[in-house]
Amino acid sequence: MSSAEIPSLPTPEVALVTGASSGIGRAAALRLAALGAKVIVGYHSRGDAAEEVVRSLKGEGHTAMRIAIDDTASVEEAAHSVEERYGKLDVLVNCGGATTPVPANDLDGLTDEIFDRTVTVNLRGPFAMIRVFRPLLERGSSPVIVNISSIAARTGVGSSLAYCAAKSGLDALTIGLAKVLAPKIRVFSVSPAGVDTDFVPGRTREQLEKTAERLPLRRITTPDDVARAVIACVVHLTSSTGIVVPVDEGRHL
Repeated sequence: MSSAEIPSLPTPEVALVTGASSGIGRAAALRLAALGAKVIVGYHSRGDAAEEVVRSLKGEGHTAMRIAIDDTASVEEAAHSVEERYGKLDVLVNCGGATTPVPANDLDGLTDEIFDRTVTVNLRGPFAMIRVFRPLLERGSSPVIVNISSIAARTGVGSSLAYCAAKSGLDALTIGLAKVLAPKIRVFSVSPAGVDTDFVPGRTREQLEKTAERLPLRRITTPDDVARAVIACVVHLTSSTGIVVPVDEGRHL
């Protein structure tokens, strides 16, 4: 095949990333903007940080938007705003989430309130985003949903048992929705472990380094490592859907 015969790669025009004011979400927004997409930087409470991300993005047409993923009315309001401004959506990255660390053996410490909150934000929230934004995605070009999961879904080791369960549910939801939304919309989970962010309260750099020493690739995963996996799903894995992509330095092995 000559270079002239190589098919062009899909180029997203409009992308929405929840939890994009920092960490993995910010890295994904930067990568999507570099592809030429207009990026909606979704945030819950860190509006100033989200606006700073918007200013750092390459290109034009980006915006920061408050989306409380645990509040369906907020999600619906955001979808209305996206429809008015952009008319469609090509990429949805569900990166928004939260966790409350509770040791796995502390069953009493994992209260109903913590459990319900963890599942609401990390599982119901992404589903609400997909349910509400589905019509806009169906108008998109080669539309893709990427759910940011966690290797905790596979290992059962994470910030809490509730978090492990919520992310496992997210992976199952990814598989189910890949069937339901095909052939128009592709759906992926990207599953990192121990990313160098402040997502887990109280986790130190020293703890990440000690964990990394035991992994096959012996390095700490960066937010951009995860963002590049997101881009792979969006741009390169055009014959795939319903799969979980580990980004964990081999931790799952």
